[in-house]
Amino acid sequence: MAKVCDICGKKVSTGCNVSKSYRHTKRTWEPNLQKVRAIVDGSPKRVKACTSCLKAGKVKKAARG
Repeated sequence: MAKVCDICGKKVSTGCNVSKSYRHTKRTWEPNLQKVRAIVDGSPKRVKACTSCLKAGKVKKAARG
């Protein structure tokens, strides 16, 4: 399962942990993705949206039932 937001395209970024002794180890930052039923092209679909898109109102949620 790809860790990519279907709305904005935000994805995993990589970098390094840096300790006090300035030792570097690899690490990743993952977006906070939520599975949401949203209206896409007029029909409800299940999409993975990051919480920043949900908070900004970029996702029109589909009503249940």
